Amino acid sequence: MKSRVIVVAKRSTYALYVEEQRDRRATELLHRQDASVRRWRAAHEAHQRTLEVVEQELERLGARTLVLRRSQAVFDASSADLVVTVGGDGTLLAASHHVARGPMLAINSSPKDSVGFFCAVSRPGVRRALAAALAGELSELQLTRMEVEVNGRVRSRRVLNEALCCHTSPAHTSRYIIRSGRLTEQQRSSGFWIGPAAGSTAAQRSAGGQVLPLTSRELQFVAREPYVRDEGAYRLGRFLVAPGKRVLVQIKMHDAALYLDGPHQEIRLRLGDQVCFRQSSEPLTLLGLEDKARGARPR
Repeated sequence: MKSRVIVVAKRSTYALYVEEQRDRRATELLHRQDASVRRWRAAHEAHQRTLEVVEQELERLGARTLVLRRSQAVFDASSADLVVTVGGDGTLLAASHHVARGPMLAINSSPKDSVGFFCAVSRPGVRRALAAALAGELSELQLTRMEVEVNGRVRSRRVLNEALCCHTSPAHTSRYIIRSGRLTEQQRSSGFWIGPAAGSTAAQRSAGGQVLPLTSRELQFVAREPYVRDEGAYRLGRFLVAPGKRVLVQIKMHDAALYLDGPHQEIRLRLGDQVCFRQSSEPLTLLGLEDKARGARPR
């Protein structure tokens, strides 16, 4: 029986703004070879070449392939033998929210232009990686994900990188009450990050958190730019959440939002809303990341 493979490929910035939207400003800047857009075309061409190689190799391997040319595409992966992402970490994160348990293989289509911490290979390694993945010979890594519940309703069980909670205006102070174990604390800050180990080398690290081993099952909470009077420190400003434990947050803002794995999944929050974070029952299976499992590297 032929393997069923879903390929999720990003739309490059060039494809989106120049080819699809025909944005005049972007076109003018490209014509002038402005520094702000100078890499757009090269990155687009590198991405397209990688996607072509992926499609050719899957055809050679006899796979039944569905190609989705949009990172935010909605799809059903329940009957797929493999989900392949072609882009960078953003593409993998977006697609992973539609995959219950995997397996997934992430391919960095333009390493000069995109971050690929979760990506096992780039174009030169595509043939070997796809063949090994479909043969069940590529190493598997189980990554902990996070469950997010708002007012008693589960909104996601598939947060891989982190959730950001903050006021909808970045100029406003974020106010909330946090509960962890027996501790309760009212905090004021620029918001907070919380997420599993896979995201600890990204925003959590930038905000002062520690880099966790990829195999860790803990979650990490980090307050962003905490405001503390009299040179004190919050007891819950930065801490780890053990498996089976939860963190509860009550919102003290009229206009707040929760962003899951980037800017595209936004949950609006209101004064008094209750948010719960805990380890998810749905880990993600990523292929070919055995080297990174031995010790996460900063992105």
